[in-house]
Amino acid sequence: MRRPDQQTTTRPAPEATHGTGNGTGPAGPDAAPGTGPADRPAAPGTGPGTPPAGTGSAGFTGEPTAEGALAPYLRGQAAEFLRSLRLHHEYSAPADAGGHGAAEAARALRRAARRIGGSLHTFRAALDPHWADQLRGELAWLTGILAREHAYANRLARLVDALHLLSGPTLPAARGARAAAGEAAGADAQGRAALGVGAARAAALLERRLTLARTRSHSAALQALGSSRFHAIADAVALLASEVPAPSDHAGRAAAASLLEPAELAEQRLLTAVAALPPDDTGPYNEAQDAAWHQARLLLRLHRYAHEVVLGGADPGLTAPGHALDLHRDAVEAAGAAAAAARTPRIAPATAYALGVLHADQRHGVESARAAFRETWPYATALAAP
Repeated sequence: MRRPDQQTTTRPAPEATHGTGNGTGPAGPDAAPGTGPADRPAAPGTGPGTPPAGTGSAGFTGEPTAEGALAPYLRGQAAEFLRSLRLHHEYSAPADAGGHGAAEAARALRRAARRIGGSLHTFRAALDPHWADQLRGELAWLTGILAREHAYANRLARLVDALHLLSGPTLPAARGARAAAGEAAGADAQGRAALGVGAARAAALLERRLTLARTRSHSAALQALGSSRFHAIADAVALLASEVPAPSDHAGRAAAASLLEPAELAEQRLLTAVAALPPDDTGPYNEAQDAAWHQARLLLRLHRYAHEVVLGGADPGLTAPGHALDLHRDAVEAAGAAAAAARTPRIAPATAYALGVLHADQRHGVESARAAFRETWPYATALAAP
């Protein structure tokens, strides 16, 4: 499934000496995973998804173990979780309310929680299974609650900007092409005029719906952060920062002796999911295929976290494909929001038309993101499967 000149991305080379626990290595935006050859030199990470200081696996050679790689990684992420939580409380004070500091702290909190949860999922056999399952479920609940407000705000900005672009004035045609394009230009002008009539109302409708959803999500996040359930999660993460529960049975201790098998299983699941993606000639507007792409994005994220644990850093080889999958998710959700707004009862025909054009534009963005993923995916043979 990989090129002949590439080694397994999660198996360290025999002569390799891994990271020293500083979590360096380039990583793109948080949702943009990066994996690749272990012997590629790592540059200092600068993106928001770069593992924070102290979160990389400790220096080791040979087989990565739960004690030598996983435990330091989890402790580092737990420390980052607690640091982000403290910053969020500070920036959420009345004097700083509404600033970007609280939003950045919330994103850092989600990043740490996702890395902890993903590592607990991949390396469950090397830990106390009951503890891992319980904490992973609680962290999934927390990240879901915290992500909604940010997602609604980004979706509204994306859709309003798209409406402005779609309803803006057309560019003048070249002088020699005006006569040949006269009839087509007239039809385009009529469509643009009809779109302009409904675009303002469509934007207002979307703003009402998504602002309301964002406000409710903000209230839900504040309620969650003040709940006893969240305080129990914070206590569990605080304990994790000092001690990682080890398995008690013989099978668990054997699994903790090497992390390569679960890491390579996560990689194989990703490659299998990518190979099973629908071909690019199935035609547009096939929303039934979105779930397979979302699953590939989730598996790519899990593979990224496993790579960080085993090799101590991320490789930029999959940064661009991961970014394409992020764009795919954003376009799918924006198209869904436009379609839901178009189903609002008793809206004007011009508004419904503008929302229909907006939906088609976002679905075109979905197709563009899929094409970008296929172009940047480094294991070309994986996409050759039907």
